[in-house]
Amino acid sequence: MNIAFLCTGIMGAQMARNLLKAKHAVTVWNRTPQKARALEDDGAQVCESIADAVRGRDIIFVMASDTAACDEVLFGDGDGDGAARNANNNAIVIVCSSLSPSSSRAQAQRCAREFGLRYADAPVSGGERGAKAGSLAIMAGANENVFKEIAPVLKACGKPTHIGDVGSGQLAKLANQTIVGVTIAAVSEALLLAERGGANPKAVREALLGGFANSEILRQHGERMINGSFAPGGPAKYQLKDLRAALADAEANGLQMPCANTAAALFADMIESGMGDKDHSALHLFMKTRAQQQNGEQS
Repeated sequence: MNIAFLCTGIMGAQMARNLLKAKHAVTVWNRTPQKARALEDDGAQVCESIADAVRGRDIIFVMASDTAACDEVLFGDGDGDGAARNANNNAIVIVCSSLSPSSSRAQAQRCAREFGLRYADAPVSGGERGAKAGSLAIMAGANENVFKEIAPVLKACGKPTHIGDVGSGQLAKLANQTIVGVTIAAVSEALLLAERGGANPKAVREALLGGFANSEILRQHGERMINGSFAPGGPAKYQLKDLRAALADAEANGLQMPCANTAAALFADMIESGMGDKDHSALHLFMKTRAQQQNGEQS
């Protein structure tokens, strides 16, 4: 397939590499050009503009950071360089960004109404490690025929699951991020409990991996917490964005989410302390530092 990949950050670059490994022809664009140029050795064609990247492409991937950035990349209101206005008629836009379900539906409607484009929301989970390994969980919201067309392409990046119509992929991602955020908070507390009580957190984690508390969060992020390795794979500020989106959607549907509320409050405090660009697993560091401050201890 002829594919354009727009926004080649932490996750997008690895996904683009896997598409290239699968022998697709891939053009790439990124607001910071050097991030796109890093893919040249993998066989990507680097483009200076969105318009150049999408022209003549069958499928257009977008992996922007949030709704505003995604809208700008797609529609480029005011500058003429948006992907939608320069894409081939009937091309498929695949948005892998984490957005609200309503934002995805609005984008899909505009793509179809104004530009004759088809649309799928396909947010992913698995972090940088999963993106690199091509093992991402891909939650797709799309017309069934559109999903059948894009599934072979998505398989280069991981395991795609058709959740339902447009917007439902984002609902699945909000459910995912609720579990991730709450579990990171729980693992952070559990390891702090072990450490404060005098147990070796590393040994506790190893023991828990063999029991009912085992999870990918305990496996991957528990290791980060113990080693103090918090370079961003999934920045905390985006975790908070997704938790807030989940809470807003829940409120609109008359649902209370007390666990997600608590996790969101913790991440909000963490970000307010200046740690928003660290990995979301650094919630452990924030909670540890706050406990030390509350007890008058030196960090």
